[in-house]
Amino acid sequence: QVQLVESGGGLVQAGGSLTLSCAASGRTSGLNTMGWFRQAPGKEREFVAAISWSTVYGDSVKGRFTISRDNAKKPTYLQMNSLKPEDTAVYYCAASPGFVGGDRAGTERYYDYWGQGTQVTVSS
Repeated sequence: QVQLVESGGGLVQAGGSLTLSCAASGRTSGLNTMGWFRQAPGKEREFVAAISWSTVYGDSVKGRFTISRDNAKKPTYLQMNSLKPEDTAVYYCAASPGFVGGDRAGTERYYDYWGQGTQVTVSS
């Protein structure tokens, strides 16, 4: 089993930065893809970023967010810069044993494990 725990959320002003962390425990050595999704109130969950053999980003965060991961034993990070009020959402960490890249990276069904989420609020 794998458990994912997100941290680092909070309240920030527009234009500011936050770094989210996703700590995995359990059988982490087989997690080949880590991803971040987000869900704003009243909206569907949206793909943010993923990292496997390469990185993939959602269109709305390209150039502003950076996903990183040193290895399977270390946390996965989401560095968020130039934050906008529309980035306000609950951010979820997700993990897959498979290598999920390209167009598949943004598809939720390819991820087997999910965290509980961390709230990010960007004030204008």
